Amino acid sequence: MDEIDKQIINALQDGFPICDAPYQQAAAQLGLSEQDLISRLKALLDNGALTRFGPLYNAEQMGGALTLAAVKAPIDRFDEVTEIINGFPEVAHNYARNHELNMWFVIATQQTPEQIQQTINAIERLTSLTVYNMPKKKEYFVNLKLEA
Repeated sequence: MDEIDKQIINALQDGFPICDAPYQQAAAQLGLSEQDLISRLKALLDNGALTRFGPLYNAEQMGGALTLAAVKAPIDRFDEVTEIINGFPEVAHNYARNHELNMWFVIATQQTPEQIQQTINAIERLTSLTVYNMPKKKEYFVNLKLEA
């Protein structure tokens, strides 16, 4: 990651233009061409420096709900459990962890908090595993700023 990549990461954490040509506008603010910005973002995603580039939505403000959840998936069933959980449209993303609770995932619904519990109940029924529901109590916004 070079100094320009660090500047891109720092700048885009503070917002992304909403206009007809957002990459062009963001690139101009960084002193880059639109294609250079897009190429650099793609390279950062491809090499794993960035795991995601996109908007973050506040589900609660949009009328939906979300929660962090986890299960203790038996190693010999891990792939099977992953497939079941990822088959739910409410599951936003899923991560393996080196922890007693070895599979963590986000459940996001478009409508009510009750849908969270319905999804948890369905996952438990299909996997025969307990789903540990960990709703957020307080939201924090943390930016990672890199020294350029």
